[in-house]
Amino acid sequence: MKDASGYELVERFPGVDDYRRLRVATGLSAKSVEAAARGLGNTLHGVSVLDEGCVVGMGRIVGDGGCFFLVVDIAVDPGYQGRGLGKRIMAALDAWLRANAPASAHVALFADGAAKHLYAKYGFVETGPVSVGMCYVVRA
Repeated sequence: MKDASGYELVERFPGVDDYRRLRVATGLSAKSVEAAARGLGNTLHGVSVLDEGCVVGMGRIVGDGGCFFLVVDIAVDPGYQGRGLGKRIMAALDAWLRANAPASAHVALFADGAAKHLYAKYGFVETGPVSVGMCYVVRA
């Protein structure tokens, strides 16, 4: 449903092309078509922000549906940043988690730069030095 700003938040993640476009446009790592198609197909819950039908923002939740949930792919097209769309995405994902994740579930995310301040508003806290995020990227 559109709000007063004219943007519509829908409970679905974008298609492969929009997903890949938004990731690159927002400085997130590029994903191959194969990786995007597999990954999107395993989304537990996702939202997209639309402007006249065009995807300008997104966010997803992945995980096992019981013990572990990971908030990923929070992205807003640079031309639309600063309009509260990231907050709308996080609010929608947080509402879904609070309604669907069982007690004792672990919800995590990786915060890039100043985005940690937005995520803190939803109860996320830094875990270091007790635990730190670690990863590697599979290379072709």
